[in-house]
Amino acid sequence: MEKILIANRGEIARRIMRTCREMGISTVAVFSEPDRNALFVREADQAVALGGTAPNESYLRIDAVIEAAQRTGADAIHPGYGFLAENAEFAAACRDAGVKLIGPSPEAIAAMGSKIEAKKIVSDAGVPVLPSVVYTGQPLDALLDELADQPFPLLIKASAGGGGRGMRIVREKSELSAAIQAAQSEAAGAFGDDTLFVEPYVESPRHIEFQIFGDEHGNIVHLFERECSIQRRHQKIVEEAPSTALNDALRAEMGQAAVRAAEAIRYVNAGTVEFLLTPDRRFYFLEVNTRLQVEHPVTECITGLDLVRLQILVARGEPLPDDVRNATIGGHAIEVRLYAENPLQGFAPSTGTLHRFRIPGESGVRIEAGFTDGDEISPYYDSMLAKVIAHGPTREEAARRLARVLAAAQLHGPTTNRDLLVRLLRHPDFLSGETDTHFLERFPPEQLGRSLLDDAGLKLHAAAAALAQQARRRATTNVLRHVPSGWRNNPSRLQQTTFQVDDETIEVGYRLDREGLTLEIDGLSSENVRLLQCTPTEVELELDGISRLYEVHEVDDTVYVDSSLGSCVLKTVPRFPSPEDELAKGSLVAPLPGVINEVRVEVGHAVQAGDVLIVIESMKMLHEVAAPDAGVVTALHVEPASHVEAGAVLAVISDEEPET
Repeated sequence: MEKILIANRGEIARRIMRTCREMGISTVAVFSEPDRNALFVREADQAVALGGTAPNESYLRIDAVIEAAQRTGADAIHPGYGFLAENAEFAAACRDAGVKLIGPSPEAIAAMGSKIEAKKIVSDAGVPVLPSVVYTGQPLDALLDELADQPFPLLIKASAGGGGRGMRIVREKSELSAAIQAAQSEAAGAFGDDTLFVEPYVESPRHIEFQIFGDEHGNIVHLFERECSIQRRHQKIVEEAPSTALNDALRAEMGQAAVRAAEAIRYVNAGTVEFLLTPDRRFYFLEVNTRLQVEHPVTECITGLDLVRLQILVARGEPLPDDVRNATIGGHAIEVRLYAENPLQGFAPSTGTLHRFRIPGESGVRIEAGFTDGDEISPYYDSMLAKVIAHGPTREEAARRLARVLAAAQLHGPTTNRDLLVRLLRHPDFLSGETDTHFLERFPPEQLGRSLLDDAGLKLHAAAAALAQQARRRATTNVLRHVPSGWRNNPSRLQQTTFQVDDETIEVGYRLDREGLTLEIDGLSSENVRLLQCTPTEVELELDGISRLYEVHEVDDTVYVDSSLGSCVLKTVPRFPSPEDELAKGSLVAPLPGVINEVRVEVGHAVQAGDVLIVIESMKMLHEVAAPDAGVVTALHVEPASHVEAGAVLAVISDEEPET
């Protein structure tokens, strides 16, 4: 195996390339048009364009991926995760084309592709499963008869589903019909298969998964568990190993069940068996992911194994090495997923240019990112920017180390979930191991996701931004460059700078003269603040005898300020706003960037408050834009398939009839 094509993108493509380089194997990248200049493309030995923008035009094209492998002489294809990684048709096409797929057989993928079939197979192998009823279109009364032994609440799930799509919780009988219809519609749209099943809904479970590995010689092992209970929209954001919920006996019992599930389908290569763990410590099979997982680094950290290397060795036909069959747990590892999204707005995706993307390296911390400074975050793919993993001798140390690195990261551009992750890692319930799948319901994102800065810290950051701006103006002037920024020989009135932070306005008044720095920000006394140094990019302020450095990065009218207190984004408010900046009354703006999926109105249509007018697709999610008030559509600025930026005017609603 001398050359491997990686049928994926971003951080997982780079992760696979790293192991290939260490093993002396050449790599081939495939890419869509938005990814033409991406980091993973530049790092590959060869790259082939797939064309298109959306996944179905590029990374999901089986014929194009296999043709790229044949054209470049690749011996094998590594699918990573997502896209074609669990596609039995793709696995079969690779086998037919004589290209080795680094993953399980088409038969194993197909067997686990249907959750209904998977539950039957593993149940026959003695693995605990929740009782379920398949919905095949039978009348509601007949379905309720079949569910007679199952008390509410119930959970409706798509057989071909994942990521929470096609899933609905039903708490009483009256909700069942509508929930089935909604789940069917969502499942059909997402997977092309509207088959559903209904099972008991487990309140406050923990999500525990076991890493499995099999080879072509009949050896199958598990490499311990990962806990992935903390999720948003049924998608994981924190993963760790080992789990605080398992003792040695339960770990052994669940691990043996995972191996039995893998043996039932003669599993080869890397996979994951997922379980629900109830509060009374019973466990039930969820599904088998027939691929490498996003969270595989935590297993690598606690075992010292390279799972991608093992995948390649097994694909070559080699048996599992002794260090795999005799693996032990060492320390504790925690991984978080850093997303371009806004937790304060329902985790709405965020796109745009990464003006600065710097996560400090530190002993015991591993960073797997698909982006670097200047890269563009597009609306076409998943919004994950990076995975950050910390490994330490104890769970507390790993959490503390990870929170510190995240807090110190400079993330300038799209909004991220960084502050939520830091607060979560420092939360007493997390540190005590009290986690389950409802963690973000008990502790809402509106609280966890707020800025790490308190009011005083925000004002100090604003002061640093204003002083740095003045220093930049002094540095670019043609006269008296040696004079300190903002310095005045005689007392004069304060210079004023106004910033916008979300919905808040901060006015900074400042003056530098023989008496030192005079600051005027509501609630912040300048008597306690001293300016120690000031450049266009660094400001050092002393507050009550304690000094702190503020790093300032200005991009157009946006100022990013980072310090050990936290980070903030400030919009400079112009002294004389342009009339063109004012939006027309009744303007309906895009809440996020994306592609227009649907336009449900035309000019002249009367609408009521709450009516959905436009649907935007961004990062594999649909976002509805509704009318805030009743009125008439007097202007429409978008059409299906058009691309919009956040803040763009989509339509105008007026209480007056449009002109004809």
